[in-house]
Amino acid sequence: MPGTFNISEELKKLPDKPGVYIMHDADDAVLYVGKAVVLKNRVRQYFQAGYKRSPKIEKMVSHIARFEYIVTDSETEALVLECNLIKEYRPPYNTMLTDDKAYPFIRISVSEEYPRIFLAHKLKRDGAKYFGPYTSRGAVKDAIKLTQRLYHVRSCGRRLPQDIGKARPCLNYHLGLCKAPCQGYISQEEYAQSIKKALDFLNGNYAPVRREAKEKMLEASEKLDFEGAAAWRDLIKGISALEECQKISDVGGDDRDIIALALDQPTEADAEAAGAGGVGESRDAIAQIFFVRDGKLIGRDHFHLRVADFESAEREHLISTVIKQYYAGTPFLPHEILIEKMPEDAELLQKWLGEKAGRKVALTVPERGDKAKLLKLAGENARIILSRNKEQIKREEARTSGALRELAGLLGIPQIVRTEAYDISNISGFLSVGSMVVFENGKPKKNDYRKFRIKTVEGPNDYASLYEVITRRFSHGLTERNSAEQTSFSAFPDLVMMDGGKGQVKMAEDALAALGLDIPVCGMVKDDNHRTRGLYFRGAEVPIDKKSEVFNLITRVQDEAHRFAIEYHRSLRGKGQVHSILDDIDGIGPARRKALMRTFGTVEAMKEASLADLLAIPEINKPAAIKVYAFFHDGEIPEE
Repeated sequence: MPGTFNISEELKKLPDKPGVYIMHDADDAVLYVGKAVVLKNRVRQYFQAGYKRSPKIEKMVSHIARFEYIVTDSETEALVLECNLIKEYRPPYNTMLTDDKAYPFIRISVSEEYPRIFLAHKLKRDGAKYFGPYTSRGAVKDAIKLTQRLYHVRSCGRRLPQDIGKARPCLNYHLGLCKAPCQGYISQEEYAQSIKKALDFLNGNYAPVRREAKEKMLEASEKLDFEGAAAWRDLIKGISALEECQKISDVGGDDRDIIALALDQPTEADAEAAGAGGVGESRDAIAQIFFVRDGKLIGRDHFHLRVADFESAEREHLISTVIKQYYAGTPFLPHEILIEKMPEDAELLQKWLGEKAGRKVALTVPERGDKAKLLKLAGENARIILSRNKEQIKREEARTSGALRELAGLLGIPQIVRTEAYDISNISGFLSVGSMVVFENGKPKKNDYRKFRIKTVEGPNDYASLYEVITRRFSHGLTERNSAEQTSFSAFPDLVMMDGGKGQVKMAEDALAALGLDIPVCGMVKDDNHRTRGLYFRGAEVPIDKKSEVFNLITRVQDEAHRFAIEYHRSLRGKGQVHSILDDIDGIGPARRKALMRTFGTVEAMKEASLADLLAIPEINKPAAIKVYAFFHDGEIPEE
């Protein structure tokens, strides 16, 4: 998207709603994540001339190439989502939080015979139910007190039923916050019913309680019991405050995706054509996917769909299509996928997803509670994207998944979803490193990038280094596919792309064949000016229009593979981990190495130097000059 994003135009499309905004640089890296009460006002401030900003923010703004945003239901949700995204992306211009202590949870110990309610700082896999995170300890304490007032859930540390009757009831009993199960004043069955209602309430079913509280408030007011009416009024306020807080976090099923659709309304011509049994004009749709990991909303993605006719625009059909196409090329599968409507082939889809994941993957249509709210929120974001960014989404689709379809046609491959590109970087053969970059649906998937330190190859041998990298990567993937624990290595690409031509392609094909894998391999060939020229595939160069989107995609993939390898190499050099080629020359110590580099600048220039050039350096005497010359000329002793 960088390069096609018009900031001034996109500022006009910002919604008048709370949410989180994400700033990206030209390489699409996340620079900053912020929250806003009104997105339209807050984001515009960054680009207003004359607006007073700190030097740090001024520098950040100078690097912004595009921004995106996620609409939330309230400022409170925006605050918590901001925290989640900062921890996920670790942007350089954000102040980093060290842990979750600023956002505590409510914990109900449902595994106990008499469950308790209390504040918890972290999610644990202990069989309890967790709700939150909340914005402060005070918010949690208020929510706990409200829940105790309504449902009399205990918070003490007494062991029940072992300790029943062993001590007097605590203060909470006298305050009306607990019915003293420690004294046997309430049966286990009655207490279990209270816990069930409390869980239902914390899950988001506030309407019955709010309705009852409003009736009680009016009743007290009519009786001129203004103190009682005020108490019910405060209870209603407490329910409203609780309703604004973040959705449920349930460590029993904490990884889920939420899929919502937004579809263009059919025109009258569409409706008439469909009613007559004909075909209407094609329509646009947006599929919005929210990602919840460890019980927290950490990100989202969206996809443009071109619906061919009026009949196929049924949501059940579109949901099925999105599930099949998206999860076909995605290695990670959550435990649960929330959807708006259940497709006809739901049973088949769940079986297919379960086989891919090696465990059950549930398709769920939530009717109420926080899952339903998340689904509603995803739908609202999808509608905003469709109404405000339709043309931009079309352009993005053309340069990503559209370019992949074109590439698959050129190469004669049925489908390309996931591509992996490889490159090698070294300095005269020393400290060779390999890079693996991953593109899914034409977009970088940076979480799946991998770096390799070359272990078995000595000297400048890019072919052998590529063979090692490919062998290690896919051997690891095959091992994972046969084990219970799987990472991105277990997802194999539809196409392997090598930075180079015939030689690099052959090395990759040989490595894959040795492992019994049949994955298409193509080379990304550059011209004499080191610019992308085209593809080498199955023994021939494939002609590609240099003005096409597929050519632009290949260039982006090749540049990204090269950039990632160079950055890894540079980081190792910066840490002092590079082995200097001069270290292997006997008699050349730190002072002489420094003098050689100061004079020639590069190792390549040293190779071209004559004996006279070396002797011209004050720190280099004749024996040392001869050793340097002989080292770079395969032991040849220079003539006097």
